[in-house]
Amino acid sequence: MVTNDVLGVAHSLLLKTPDLRDDHMHVVSICLFVFLLCACIVFGHLLEENRWMNESITALLLGLCTGVVVLISSNGQSSHVLKFDEELFFIYLLPPIIFNAGFQVKKKEFFRNFIAIMLFGVIGVFISFAVISTGSWYLFPKLGLNLSMRDILAIGVIFSATDSVCTLQVLNQDETPLLYSLVFGEGVVNDATSVVLFRAVQSYNFDRFSPLEDLQIGCNFLYLFSSSCILGIASGLISAYIIKTMYFGRHSTDREIAIMILMAYLSYILAELFYLSGILSVFFCGIVMSHYTWHNVTENSRTTTRHSFATMSFIAETFIFLYVGMDALDLDKWKTTQSSFKESAGLFGSLMCLILLGRAAFVFPLSALSNYSTKSPGAKINLRQMIIIWWAGLMRGAVSIALAFNQFTQGGDAKTSKQATSMVTTINIVLFSTIVFGTATKPLISWLLPPHLRSNYGDSAGLSPKVSLDVDFHMPLLMDTEHDGNGTNDRTVISQILHGLPRPQSIGMLLTAPRSTIHYVWRKFDDAYMRPMFGGRGYVRLMSRRSMDIPEENEDLEDEDQN
Repeated sequence: MVTNDVLGVAHSLLLKTPDLRDDHMHVVSICLFVFLLCACIVFGHLLEENRWMNESITALLLGLCTGVVVLISSNGQSSHVLKFDEELFFIYLLPPIIFNAGFQVKKKEFFRNFIAIMLFGVIGVFISFAVISTGSWYLFPKLGLNLSMRDILAIGVIFSATDSVCTLQVLNQDETPLLYSLVFGEGVVNDATSVVLFRAVQSYNFDRFSPLEDLQIGCNFLYLFSSSCILGIASGLISAYIIKTMYFGRHSTDREIAIMILMAYLSYILAELFYLSGILSVFFCGIVMSHYTWHNVTENSRTTTRHSFATMSFIAETFIFLYVGMDALDLDKWKTTQSSFKESAGLFGSLMCLILLGRAAFVFPLSALSNYSTKSPGAKINLRQMIIIWWAGLMRGAVSIALAFNQFTQGGDAKTSKQATSMVTTINIVLFSTIVFGTATKPLISWLLPPHLRSNYGDSAGLSPKVSLDVDFHMPLLMDTEHDGNGTNDRTVISQILHGLPRPQSIGMLLTAPRSTIHYVWRKFDDAYMRPMFGGRGYVRLMSRRSMDIPEENEDLEDEDQN
């Protein structure tokens, strides 16, 4: 009887052995990938001062080298350590990247250049999308790749999503505040717009092609854009109200940090639940949290949240670039393509030319339009800056990869030759654009904007609100109210100046009108209604004194603003 029981247990263990082996190999894969992430951080730090390298390129090259080693050790079976899943990207990796972008954005510069950023990030995506889609529809059949209209439009969206990480790593927001704000703001808004447009294209009904369908896709885009923004703003305001009224910091800073992280992630998940854009939702949630919620928490929570969000975003970006480097050596995709070298090279060259043309088609005209819409010398974009903005958007990265996996794979694998060809071409363009354009970014900026020119470009844009008041009236939308030594509020000075401003009598005058009116109205509304309810700067000092029993005479008169 005992012998039979022992045999039964041994038999059951033998049956479970394959599962145990699979679990063990999964743990080994995760361990190796964590090691690679650590190696990327170390090499990225060592190469930080290198003229040609940056962290994104380091991760790509390390991924390529690891892919070669894995491919050799597996006898050509696989080049991956882990298998990519687009849901992994959209649910776990993308939210911290976009939220940190909104949380760390310099609100003053962002809203000061809001018109130019929205022109590049929204209108520019549609122009680039039209150029790439039209060119692909005309050229691809001649190169042996016949795709459906939905796939052609998807390619137009995929290659309209920019990745400005390499450029931002070499730009200094203190030396070139205008350029940094434009590149950073356009990159985030561009990614959000691309994902929303991609969702709209996927829901497009090509069986009943009519002008009404064109109107429907436009209305669907506007609905997704506005609804996602409202959801993100609401989530940020709710988190600010909860933290302001409940004083979590009296007992534990962990609760403050947890509620901020969970509310930010909840805004993303709710947007995905209601088929909205999680990117837009979590981005605007980050902006609202940095304006209200962040000022309601204790000093310890402020420091922790700022570095925690940046760390999560950095790890997620490094993870994606590592995998892209490995995926470039996926032999299954190369075997499934069934395309000759000439056809593959033709597709690659055609798409690169379309990306260059589509980028130029909106950067230079929209820059001229932005210059027309402002009279401030510090907010105008000169030709050198236009070239850098054009160059910054030529690189393709994480969002392009994720959208391509979503469109052309099932479970991470391409099932048909057309899908495999599209995926291989996308990966090659991401690799080429990141490595080639990324390595040339530092020399290009050094050549176009030498140090003596950078300071000149940054002077007018980087002035403090008091100093710039006498120079121009194009003030930041979210500028904090300043007080002089006599306690006089700058709003009084602003209101006196506003009485002398000309009222716009035409569309042209409206476009070129000073933005101080918008700033004044917003600040008045914010001070009267928003801050008393949701907190923010000016209320955090009182909350900190109550929660931590700090005497009023030992506190600073003003808390340092995050941005």
